[in-house]
Amino acid sequence: MRTTPRPRHTRGIRRALTGALLAGLTLLTTASPAVADDPSASASPAGDEAGPTEAGTTFRTATALKQGQSGIAQASAGDYLYWVFPADAGQRPTVRATVKLPESAARRGTSTWQVDVYDGLRRRQACMYGHQTRKAAADAATVELSCVLRPVRSWSEPWANDPLPGSYYIRLTVVDLPAADLGLPVGVQVRTSTKEVGGSHDGDGTLSEPLVPGVSVASTNETGETDDEGASAAPRTVATGEPEDGWASGWWTDRWLWTVGGGVLAALAAVFGYSLTRGRGRPSHVPPGV
Repeated sequence: MRTTPRPRHTRGIRRALTGALLAGLTLLTTASPAVADDPSASASPAGDEAGPTEAGTTFRTATALKQGQSGIAQASAGDYLYWVFPADAGQRPTVRATVKLPESAARRGTSTWQVDVYDGLRRRQACMYGHQTRKAAADAATVELSCVLRPVRSWSEPWANDPLPGSYYIRLTVVDLPAADLGLPVGVQVRTSTKEVGGSHDGDGTLSEPLVPGVSVASTNETGETDDEGASAAPRTVATGEPEDGWASGWWTDRWLWTVGGGVLAALAAVFGYSLTRGRGRPSHVPPGV
């Protein structure tokens, strides 16, 4: 039985489609390298820019830090110290704190220090990993703390405690200390950094405003609305600032690459499947019309 050789152009089309499929798969696997995070990897600072030399003592008086900025402060053991910094959707913030302890001869025993992070609604955010609480021995010179937050999402359910775009407050204090050591001078340095984790953590929505205290009032006043007496309201400055490139618009995410790539792969797979199932056409030994 004689078989008709397969046309060369058909084999060429199949080779081209196979190459396109492999290229599409490579694109999808490399489009978002941050899908799988290594828990042992630490976020590298975006820059060790010098920051303020004081810290607030309440949420309302928290000292503002920029992304990638460090701040220092001189305080007394037992004080509550506060800083605030911005974090946007698709970022994973990291907070590091170093406490320089008094001379060991002046201390009476061990101490335990803790760093906490709160969002713009003053909800305490859990750390993915890090040394949030550490005990310092009586002869220790410094104690280092760290907290790596969960990736900030663009939107979440009202009942959820997910990190959302806006201000994040750092609170540093000692939680266990001999009474005789209260009031001893300490030096503190805090550093903030963020890591871009891509769209693998994005939600299907956006916030109307970032969780920054006063942002709604500022937005209203900027529109030029007047009060009951007809006087124009004065603009209110949001002290906590925002990322250098502004808050994310919310429509762009690298998930678009996955969507477009998936559509291209589906189209190529359909063409490839059709080329396999359509057959070889009319055999050369069969006359037309049969």
